[in-house]
Amino acid sequence: MYKLLMLKKILLISFFAANISAFAQSSGKLHQKAIVADTHNDVLSTILQKGYNLENELSENTHTDLSRLKAGGVDVQIFSIFCDERFGKGTAFKYALREMDTLDQVALRNPDKIMLVHNSRQMWRVIRSGKIAGLTGVEGGHMIEDDLTYLDSFYKRGARYMTLTWNNSTSWASSAADESKGNMLLGSTGLTDFGRQVVQRMNQLGMMVDISHVGEQTFRDVLKITTRPVIASHSSVHKLCPHPRNLKDEQIRAIGTNGGVIFINFYSGFIDSNYMRHKEKFLHNHGQEPDSLATGNLSRHEREDWIFKKYSTEAEALRPTLAQLIDHIDYIIKLIGVNHVGLGSDFDGIESAPQGLNGVQDFPKITAALLKRGYSKRDIKKILGGNFLRIFHSISKQ
Repeated sequence: MYKLLMLKKILLISFFAANISAFAQSSGKLHQKAIVADTHNDVLSTILQKGYNLENELSENTHTDLSRLKAGGVDVQIFSIFCDERFGKGTAFKYALREMDTLDQVALRNPDKIMLVHNSRQMWRVIRSGKIAGLTGVEGGHMIEDDLTYLDSFYKRGARYMTLTWNNSTSWASSAADESKGNMLLGSTGLTDFGRQVVQRMNQLGMMVDISHVGEQTFRDVLKITTRPVIASHSSVHKLCPHPRNLKDEQIRAIGTNGGVIFINFYSGFIDSNYMRHKEKFLHNHGQEPDSLATGNLSRHEREDWIFKKYSTEAEALRPTLAQLIDHIDYIIKLIGVNHVGLGSDFDGIESAPQGLNGVQDFPKITAALLKRGYSKRDIKKILGGNFLRIFHSISKQ
């Protein structure tokens, strides 16, 4: 009897092991066949500040390097061009160009791994060659310094979207951070006449209008005047995590009606409504160290990142589950359909992502999670990159 029970147990274990192995193979093949596009990665800021080389192994320092992008099956990567509110007229545009120069040098040093593209025809050619198709997106309208010729310059250099604001409002558009806190320097919120000119010029150029980070009034103004689909390059769902940076249901519906796409941000604080409260407690427990660092040339985000790395075991316990990230994808699909959602990780711009997502090498875990959730292979391909390819083709000039 004992031997029979043991045999049944062994057979059961073997059955489950075989199923797990078959699922892993199926998931892996699907991920390899799919075009994987990530619309927001901040690693350029890190490598410029720290002097890293993207072709080196950087797993101890960043979420991203070229080898891990390849391991993660990433076919299209949009690199964020970013500087914060400390940069303004006379400095922001120049700093943005330095980041673009940095990516140019990466591509020149690694022609067998990555090529920069400006339109969908070039993109498909690079993807078929097995290389990473690299693009840039400007994260923050303050970098055009209230000058449309700077916007044109960014486009000529290859920027294919601009996030109208970062957390800081511009003189012509209000941000979600400022609107939610009432910290408006403008006489009123939303787009000014010049802000409308910016959107119209982006439409003319074939440059995607990115509404991540913008305030609700700015969002409404954009949707009234844009003649092309918009994107949210790295945003998540307000209903599931009520953060000012996330999109409310009426905004999600408006993007669906507009034909746009929402690319889900991986940041733990935009995925799990409990994360920010736990994070504040964590930082409070180590409060002396951020204070001691404040005299250095570090932003608040950089100081927090330093603390998270130093106390990584505690930080790990704060992270939401991967299933919670998939919930955000589910929510958008149920509200407006599978054609309007994709991935905008915000890797290297965040101190925390859901469990298991430790860098760009972990994108295959999202494919596996979507399969387990019951999505068809066709729909998974849309989520991973198909929806980005469609909207980019519809907007970019050939």
